[in-house]
Amino acid sequence: MYSYSEFDEAFVRARVAQFSQQVERRIDGSLTEDEFRPLRLMNGLYLQLHAYMLRVAIPYGTLNPRQMRQLAHIAQTWDKGYGHFTTRQNIQFNWPKLPDVPAILTALADVGMHAIQTSGNCVRNVTSDHFAGAAADEVEDPRPYAELLRQWSTDHPEFQFLPRKFKIAVTGAEHDRAVIKAHDIGLRVLKNEQGETGFEVIVGGGLGRTPMIGMTVREFLPVNDLLPYVEAVLSVYNTLGRRDNKYKARIKITLHETGKEEITRLIEARFAELRPLFGGADQNLLAEIKAAFAPPAFRNAPVDAYDAFYKADPVFRAWADTNLAQHRNDQYAIVTISLKKHGETPGDATADQMRLMADLAEQYGHSELRISHEQNVILPHVHKGDLPAIHAALVKAGLGTANVGLISDIIACPGMDYCALATARSIPVAQEIAMRFEELKLEHDIGPLKIKISGCINACGHHHVGHIGILGLDRAGVENYQITLGGDGSETAVVGERAGPGFAYDEIVPAIERIVRAYLEQREGPQETFLQAYRRLGLGPFKEALYPAEGTKDAA
Repeated sequence: MYSYSEFDEAFVRARVAQFSQQVERRIDGSLTEDEFRPLRLMNGLYLQLHAYMLRVAIPYGTLNPRQMRQLAHIAQTWDKGYGHFTTRQNIQFNWPKLPDVPAILTALADVGMHAIQTSGNCVRNVTSDHFAGAAADEVEDPRPYAELLRQWSTDHPEFQFLPRKFKIAVTGAEHDRAVIKAHDIGLRVLKNEQGETGFEVIVGGGLGRTPMIGMTVREFLPVNDLLPYVEAVLSVYNTLGRRDNKYKARIKITLHETGKEEITRLIEARFAELRPLFGGADQNLLAEIKAAFAPPAFRNAPVDAYDAFYKADPVFRAWADTNLAQHRNDQYAIVTISLKKHGETPGDATADQMRLMADLAEQYGHSELRISHEQNVILPHVHKGDLPAIHAALVKAGLGTANVGLISDIIACPGMDYCALATARSIPVAQEIAMRFEELKLEHDIGPLKIKISGCINACGHHHVGHIGILGLDRAGVENYQITLGGDGSETAVVGERAGPGFAYDEIVPAIERIVRAYLEQREGPQETFLQAYRRLGLGPFKEALYPAEGTKDAA
């Protein structure tokens, strides 16, 4: 994995020193809150509902054990003993005190981490497939390209004050685990008919109050053209993007208002101007970066012990069936550690749990960890012979829940428990849904089902692309939860369809149960997933289950 260069080190240290002085000036009153706000946001520091929140960048979700242990140290020393992993593959600390923030940033810099560009109208943390470099269906590891984009975009003078925040995601696999079609720019690594590597370029995706699936503006972009083309997209957006209305400032609105054909023409014209200016320096840098992402030295050893353990232990077998994914090396597996224990806050990990995951990565996982946009932690390279030991350690630490991809593996934003923008609670809803289906002992019978919950229209919980999406809103001072069905964030991405009127807080869990029972009654056998059944049946049967007395309620 990539390690900081001398330039990275000097840059981050300078930013920490600069912000430390700004914090001192805010504390002594030299800066007002209005003056301090843009300065703190440039360094990932938000003022939330109850306290400051620091959002730390984890580029393309990749961590080493030393970095994970430092996050645990920060959580225990300057926060309340835990951190929250987000849908942007970042981590948030929800309770730092302002005088402590410089010390936190210094501790991050000590392990090659920072909080730069985790906020503001700039290019945010570049995200990627959390199975990158390990997945069996991968064309090529996308992380070197994500790192190239990170270096290019960091403190880019032209793109620090865009019309709105800008998000880029990269995947290198056939199956999209990075939700690239819901990003401002989505990049898919692929091979053309000549066997050359390049990218499908998708522009104009995004969720929020106006959810849109991105459009392909280039079917195949050669690797050599990546930076000039992405710069061309951003340059056109920076020129055309609206600054008069923040709700219409994202590139998805620019594309919609300008039209795909005209936007593509403008991008291509700007690309033609920029391409000669790069001169190959970016490709030299890319070659250096790729060398840092060489695969680990995989161990060649028998897997007979794993096979025997799998057959003999039903608890281990249930975990293996849900939490393991196929690795490109048949002797290895990809382990997803669920941060969704029934009744717990989705995405939270205590300092002790972070240290354990760091230890497991160091002992068994070639010293690599990944954070998924689904708010779980991944050990991407684990020999199958080590899986029983890993499972035992995870169970002991409360991290052995066998539910990845199931109904209790819920994505949820912080909602009104933390966020100043939220209009409803998200975390308690997620907890209650998980506990309800744990009581019913149904989730393994239900099979793959993605529930995503947002506490406001900004959609940080990605509810639009949930198989079942839940959006919490305020209706005259009362929490009201809308349900969308049939959403999908994969390579067949689609925005979910609103089912009808919303539900009160105490009605939302029974409503979800009715949807699930309708699915179980009408599916064509256990092999048909919820999403497959929805696409076959349409909204009708689920709407009937949700609103058995249709017509008696006014639309919310």
